[in-house]
Amino acid sequence: MDDAAAAPRGERPAGVPGRGAGGSAGPDGLPPAHPAARIEDALAEPVVAAVQDIDGYGGLVYLRSRDRRSLVLCVVAGVPRSLLMTWWRVPVGGALPMSEAYRRSESMWLPDERAMMLRFPQFTAALPYSFGSAFHPVHVDGEPVGVLSVLRSAAREPMEERTVRAALRAAGRDMEERLTEFARRIPGREGADAVAYGIDYDDQPVSVKLPAPSLGAVSVGMVEWDLDSDRWSGDDDALSLLGVVRGEFGGTMAEVEDRVSPDDLYELRAGRREAAETGQIRGRHFRVLDEAEDDGRIRYRPVELWGHVVRVEGVTRLLVGALVDAAGGVTAAEAAERLPDGVFSLDQDGRIVYANRRCQELLGCGLEHMLGHYPWDVLPWLRDPAYEDRYRAAMLSQEPVSYLVHAPDGVWLGFVLYPGVHGLTGRVFLTSAPAGSEPGRSLTPAGPDAAAPELVGTARAGALYHVVQMASVLTEAVTVRDVCLAVAEQLLPAFGAQEIALYTIRDNRMHLLWESGYPEHFLDDFEGVPLNANLPGVHALTTRLPLFFESPEALVNAYPQLLMDSMSAWAFLPLIASGHPVGSCILGWNAPHRFTPEERTALTALGGLTAQAMERARLYDAESAVARGLQEGLLPHRLPAIDGLLTTGRYLPGTQGMAIGGDWYDVIRTGRGVALVIGDVEGHSVGAAAVMGQLRSAVHAFAASGRPPQEVITHTNRLLAELETDLFATCCYVELDPATGRALAVRAGHPPPLLRHPDGHTENLDLPGGVLLGVRPEAVYPVTALTLAPGSVLALYTDGLVETPGGDIETGIEVVRRCLARSRTDSVEELADRLVRAARRTEDRPDDVALLLTAYDRRPGR
Repeated sequence: MDDAAAAPRGERPAGVPGRGAGGSAGPDGLPPAHPAARIEDALAEPVVAAVQDIDGYGGLVYLRSRDRRSLVLCVVAGVPRSLLMTWWRVPVGGALPMSEAYRRSESMWLPDERAMMLRFPQFTAALPYSFGSAFHPVHVDGEPVGVLSVLRSAAREPMEERTVRAALRAAGRDMEERLTEFARRIPGREGADAVAYGIDYDDQPVSVKLPAPSLGAVSVGMVEWDLDSDRWSGDDDALSLLGVVRGEFGGTMAEVEDRVSPDDLYELRAGRREAAETGQIRGRHFRVLDEAEDDGRIRYRPVELWGHVVRVEGVTRLLVGALVDAAGGVTAAEAAERLPDGVFSLDQDGRIVYANRRCQELLGCGLEHMLGHYPWDVLPWLRDPAYEDRYRAAMLSQEPVSYLVHAPDGVWLGFVLYPGVHGLTGRVFLTSAPAGSEPGRSLTPAGPDAAAPELVGTARAGALYHVVQMASVLTEAVTVRDVCLAVAEQLLPAFGAQEIALYTIRDNRMHLLWESGYPEHFLDDFEGVPLNANLPGVHALTTRLPLFFESPEALVNAYPQLLMDSMSAWAFLPLIASGHPVGSCILGWNAPHRFTPEERTALTALGGLTAQAMERARLYDAESAVARGLQEGLLPHRLPAIDGLLTTGRYLPGTQGMAIGGDWYDVIRTGRGVALVIGDVEGHSVGAAAVMGQLRSAVHAFAASGRPPQEVITHTNRLLAELETDLFATCCYVELDPATGRALAVRAGHPPPLLRHPDGHTENLDLPGGVLLGVRPEAVYPVTALTLAPGSVLALYTDGLVETPGGDIETGIEVVRRCLARSRTDSVEELADRLVRAARRTEDRPDDVALLLTAYDRRPGR
């Protein structure tokens, strides 16, 4: 088997590149990949086609990373890379739309921000902008290798989901064919199973431009103007711009002037003098006769003349240059210069590429200082992150955004941003601000320069702060009570509310989890209401749409039968987690309250965050209850008393609040003596504990049956492999004869034991070992013979005892070894406590800890 076929899943075979390679023809007869071939070449055309088919404005392609733990952004079309920097690499297991589409191998269509909030509130918290998105898994030979995403403006005409999915499937098939061919052309790709190994990515994303709308071709003709004889000649394009036919053109200056507008003859003649004096002409503008209209009126075409003078044979001065059709960009720039407002243009990445004179005046900065820079980098008073957020909002929503800025000289400036897939055009104008206005707020312009419509919606940086803050707090909440307390403490002060009630669903009825601010017994009548009750909290949940009432009249009009409390405004938020209803959150204000669009959006997103945290906490509470029950039966209640040995064990869970994990220890009587066992199943879940229980039982049975140490570990390894679990385990097994002190030890991927000799010298027993249990069913484990002198202490432990945050395991082992050497106590109980304290000086325990101490005190012959 070659390297490609033999490489374990998640590793690249030696010599196999991820982006392209050259070499000889492969076994399938295909020519090798060109040395310059790159994987993004196979993705660019399909992603652009998908964007066009869905009438979108941006497209993304994620590919799996080499270690299969991440999705890495490979191709970006229509969206600035800089706006997505946070999302260049995302975890495969994350609560993100691209990760879920990859894990489930299913397409996903989220037409607007509301759909995104309900399913992925964390994603919305970081990108709180209005846009639709579609996601489609990309496969190669039936194996998922990435995700295609298309972004679409939520303000455009809605598109049917089946149309979106059909376009995604077509693009996905195209990508699969191109990626398969690309991978098979890489040297070393043999067989279908090896193809998908070539599709991984760990580089930076590549930007692909979407096709720009045609603005019409610009005609350019080459000309020669003999300044001494005033003779003209030119190619066919130049003569066409002058509107003459070669056979009818004599090349005289008089003929050229006959084609030029009388109003512009000076420009042409002045150009001759400029060329004679300076040796060049730099963009002289004049108009030439194009053709007569049907009604007899004359039409002119604007052109530019550029060129430089050369001398022929030292006598003739010849202007060699170009005649350029100026009907497009030049006239547009001239028009912008005549506007009373400032006009500027940013490229797709947000850098300034144009600003008219009025814009330079209003901003107080010359064009030479602005070109190629971000506005917020050039102008210190625009460095507030909120202003940069306006640019992000415009580019990601593809909708106009406006805001107000207080300039340093005391004037107020209004900004309006008009985005497109190739950049952004902006307007800036003087305006007046009513009392109490703040920078960044939407405002209707006023004053003599305010010939502009009312400003459009703004971005919501303030609401974003509350969402991110809530997300941060909820990550610390473990139990359901913790979540309820965190929500109450964050939502009420953040939005100025006075009441909160959190309800959950149980047996198709609503039950109160938490309340604050309500009169005593006011909520009693709502306890256990069914899901068909005519109540706003129920309707918000069943329709999955938030309800906002800004006054008591609004609530009474919608629910006349509802018993009112002392509040004057309410928000009823559905709690939806991963598409499943969890409950409702009700907020109350003691005065009429206007819910701004950004506040409604933020509250909806916070409802989604609360639901996700609530569901996680409910599962945690349930799992903790099971864990506590399992804990009683998995670890030994007491260790057997063995003549000549003193043994003790310690166990500390690494997971906060859950007293269970995958570590275990045991002391087992065998036919030849006693077995000292310690093991560690990876993970901290109930599943890990269940596997631990099975292994402990297996080891106990094999040891008690009299099997030698090597067979005990070999059979246990084979058993774990046959369980078909995704978990692996480590183990250290020592069979000791108390009568002689002789021992046989076997180690399977486990940290080495420590041995303290009677004189206090303590060593690390670096025993030869085998692979982890469950990796290879036929693995062989070597056996090492030891002899313990009377007065020795043997310490078996799991890696949680010696691992420290930011440290290496060798350092941790050395800390425990020194502590064992210095502790000259006769009590194994006290010694075990000292070892645990020495290694775990803080509460930050990254892993479970198990420790088994054995003191050998029988002298030979007694």
